[in-house]
Amino acid sequence: MDAQPTSTPTTARNATGSRMPNPLKLVPEMGAVAGALFKAVGNGSVPQTTIDLVQLRAGQIVGNTYLTVMHTNSLRNAGQSEERITAVASWQDAPYFTGAETAALALVEAVLQPAADGERVPDELYARIAGHYDDKALATLAIAIGQVNFFIPIALIGKPLPGVKPSEQWT
Repeated sequence: MDAQPTSTPTTARNATGSRMPNPLKLVPEMGAVAGALFKAVGNGSVPQTTIDLVQLRAGQIVGNTYLTVMHTNSLRNAGQSEERITAVASWQDAPYFTGAETAALALVEAVLQPAADGERVPDELYARIAGHYDDKALATLAIAIGQVNFFIPIALIGKPLPGVKPSEQWT
């Protein structure tokens, strides 16, 4: 059975809001899921800076300006240098990241991009990640990638305005 529309869809973005109504108001159950993800990712086993680097890279990979701006701003607010933030797009040859950070960036790329040879997270990459993160931190990184992936469809479909707080833009 097709879902019946409960409101008139917005066909284009305007200067003051996203393209769709506030998803949290439409599906209030989303709040509990989002809150649980934030709590899980914020368990302290992985530095918040690393989480933001990974989630910034995810936003770049899927080509979403809203997520890219949000995580860039988070990194700036945490005192990260412009060089580090800018270099996330080309992290493979950038001198600004620790071994643990580059392993985390490699992991998010492996998960979000098709692999030329089949397996997205090969044993070699897993071993590299495990060399920097214990089991809890590795699980937390996986959840952090899942967390940003939870919001990617909303960001791509709803087109929230970059740099605008959700409370100020959802129609």
